Amino acid sequence: MAKDKKGKSEGKKAKLAEKKAKQEKKSEKKEKTKASKAGPDSDAEDIDLDAVLAEYAKKQEQFLKVTETPCEPPKARASSTLIASPANDNELFMFGGEYFNGALATFFNDLYVYQVNRDEWRLVTSPNTPLPRSGHAWCRGGNAGGIYLFGGEFSSPKQGTFYHYNDFWRFEPSNREWTRIETKGKTPPARSGHRMTYFKNYIILFGGFQDTSQTTKYLADLWVYDTQNFVWHNPTLPLATQKPDARSSFSFLPHEGGAALYGGYSRVKATVTGKQVKGGGQAQRNVLKPMVHQDCFFLRIIQPASDSPPNTPPTVRWERRKKPANAPNPPRAGATMAYHKGRGIMFGGVHDVEESEEGIDSEFFNTLFAWNIERNRYFPLSLRKPRTNQKKAQGDGRGGRRGRGQANEDELLRNLAALQAGTSLADADDMDIDRPKEESDEKELPAKEVLMEFAHVRFNAQLAVQDDILYIYGGTFEKGDREFTFDEMYCIDLGKLDGCKQIFRREPENWLGSEDGSDDEEDDEDDSEEDDEDEEGDVVMEDEKPKFTESTRKSKRKDKASISEDTPLSPTSSTSASTFDDTPEESTTSAEDNLPHPRPFESRRDFFQRTTNEWQEVLMTALRWKGIQPETLSVKEIKTRAFEMSEEKWWDCREEITALEDEQEAAGIGEVVALADREGAAGGVGRRR
Repeated sequence: MAKDKKGKSEGKKAKLAEKKAKQEKKSEKKEKTKASKAGPDSDAEDIDLDAVLAEYAKKQEQFLKVTETPCEPPKARASSTLIASPANDNELFMFGGEYFNGALATFFNDLYVYQVNRDEWRLVTSPNTPLPRSGHAWCRGGNAGGIYLFGGEFSSPKQGTFYHYNDFWRFEPSNREWTRIETKGKTPPARSGHRMTYFKNYIILFGGFQDTSQTTKYLADLWVYDTQNFVWHNPTLPLATQKPDARSSFSFLPHEGGAALYGGYSRVKATVTGKQVKGGGQAQRNVLKPMVHQDCFFLRIIQPASDSPPNTPPTVRWERRKKPANAPNPPRAGATMAYHKGRGIMFGGVHDVEESEEGIDSEFFNTLFAWNIERNRYFPLSLRKPRTNQKKAQGDGRGGRRGRGQANEDELLRNLAALQAGTSLADADDMDIDRPKEESDEKELPAKEVLMEFAHVRFNAQLAVQDDILYIYGGTFEKGDREFTFDEMYCIDLGKLDGCKQIFRREPENWLGSEDGSDDEEDDEDDSEEDDEDEEGDVVMEDEKPKFTESTRKSKRKDKASISEDTPLSPTSSTSASTFDDTPEESTTSAEDNLPHPRPFESRRDFFQRTTNEWQEVLMTALRWKGIQPETLSVKEIKTRAFEMSEEKWWDCREEITALEDEQEAAGIGEVVALADREGAAGGVGRRR
């Protein structure tokens, strides 16, 4: 017995000595880490960001006027903003962003202009340019014109200290001038990750987050800026109204009755039950769990009466919609969306598919969807090889985006000339058009590589649509602990979907961060095991702070411990996301609205030419409902408005018609011609569908 007791005592002493040595080794390692962070190249937590930004502003004053010079494409960056110019169909604007190489973060405040017709980048410098930032938001000014920008964030190089902006700017696309807007009264608090859109003479702002090195606060406040009276409104919503939860990184699109909101990302409080402790019971912790929102809201806005006082705010209310039909599955964060002809074009995203002791296994996407806002339905978009029997584009015979743009321009000019001359659109092909002189002086652009597959999987890519062309810039991809910020840009013709054209591409820079975070995780596991051994029956309640902040690109994947209960994990991959469920739900199909319906392989002009009388009748009926007599409009105005209505319908049905075209091509059926339109025909399959 004495020997047994002695053996147990020696074993206990050896175990304690081993535990003590392990703790000493761990504390020594932590001291080394702390010392390395406090080295001469480290940015201390007490860094004065105000002084840093003041130095940026001082450098900015060196520019005495607005200059614009040709340059190389922008350096790789994330969380920048890309927008189509509202003043010039051949221009895109890009501003700001940040680049994180694994060790240091660099913020930008450069403004780039991409000239589509020249395939050329230009750098704009100005004494009034906003300070460096990322995570900001901007949108068109609606009736007011221009582009409006609000907020964003800036941090120290190692992201130990953060600064959020609450400044508000107006950018004039024609002369590249920035103007800071100073308003009286209440203004939106500082934030980043928010979204903005426009409605008539209003700028609408919602959501976002405020980030420090310790906590992240998500926001759910709504702000409306009146561009006529230069004042912000924080509308008081009805008490019984359902409204969106706090979130960031959602989709916020304009609508003729207000704005539409879908999705988003946030972290919500939740209680996690841990291992069973001695004495019964289980350890519990309060943690912030990531949530990928899938809900949809419509913001209805009613302008004040014409005889209201100048600063009367509009009447607004949130209306919750059903979940969109055929929404991307599985749900994904970081899927960005651009507005186009009553639709939201969505690309990319990431979904956490598995949680294990090693960490989060994420699935990335490069699928393309169109969200029809009015019908609240998603349609998958896929690339198609050019049809061999397709009519050749009119113009100079150039292919791709450039040739298609020229053909579209010629077609529109011919239609306009026909409308102005009062002749039928059937005679538009025979009309001569005058091209601007500068086009003849343009140099021939080199051919671009066209891919028959979408760009590499990614999340948080920047999207913009200009003249029916979708532009995809940058984005982020992660492999293990490495993070890749793409340095490339592509474009896709949304009308043809005949390939993904590469505008430019450079290899991502080297990652300087650590690729092995297992040591810290093991230490944390050891700590938790020791705590479980020491506690006897006590329930631990603590706030688990994320290892990184919301602003860090790496954190947006690493701190996603799990997905909320309302976003179940799916074993399906990106192939399931492209499966199309054509089951009608809440909304009627476009064929049931009693409006003329486009046919497969029918261009916008052919569709209008075939249905012009019907569209004119629809227009005149709509005008009478509004109390407007059609006789007060000229024939030219009626035809122009009717053409706009038919074009809207053509785009509204685009995804369904594309599916029919694919079906018919697979069955060996070419262009479908109606029996009534076929000369000398007595029968056949022309009346299909």
